[in-house]
Amino acid sequence: MFKINKLDFLIALYIFCIVVSELMGAKTFPLFGKFSASVAIFLMPFIFTVNDIITEVYGKERTKSIINAGLLMIVFLIGFSFLAINLPTTSRFAPSQGAYQNIFGVSIRISIASLLAFFVAEQLDVLVFVKIRKALGEKALWLRNNVSNFVAQFFDTGIFYLLAFYSLDKSFSSNLLFLVGLIVPYWILKCLVSIFETPIVYAGVKWLKKDA
Repeated sequence: MFKINKLDFLIALYIFCIVVSELMGAKTFPLFGKFSASVAIFLMPFIFTVNDIITEVYGKERTKSIINAGLLMIVFLIGFSFLAINLPTTSRFAPSQGAYQNIFGVSIRISIASLLAFFVAEQLDVLVFVKIRKALGEKALWLRNNVSNFVAQFFDTGIFYLLAFYSLDKSFSSNLLFLVGLIVPYWILKCLVSIFETPIVYAGVKWLKKDA
């Protein structure tokens, strides 16, 4: 019979969201006419949602272990991408090599920005979540879920855009204006998605506790 352990499923979902965000997150789409967003906007909030569900049921040490595993998967993904791109190609595949490289090629700067943003944001998400839980006890799950997500998403967005798009040949004020215009709308959008996903956290915690 087809059966999956609930915690195993959440960990697999977490890794799926991370890997797909890394592979496909470079595409942006228009949003409300004036803004643009990465397609990863649909997946990133689930990463923090899974964090909060597992932390609530199994504690921060279990979640930190999963975060470290996710971070290692990004390193493996980047390393294998460079290997796959740079291996010599057969004549049969040669016409597709350019497209393959464009799709899977990841610059070192973007990769480092993504890794650092992911690491800091994930650690902060767990830290803030646990601090609020210690202060308020088991009540107000909605509060610790959203506050931890808001803080983590801000640092995730800010660190990534700062490291990936800060231009050394432009003035500080020019960079600041450009980056704020990118970071703030995208962060607000992530916060709104987090709010809409709050019922999923409650349902996930209730679902996972049945097997804990």
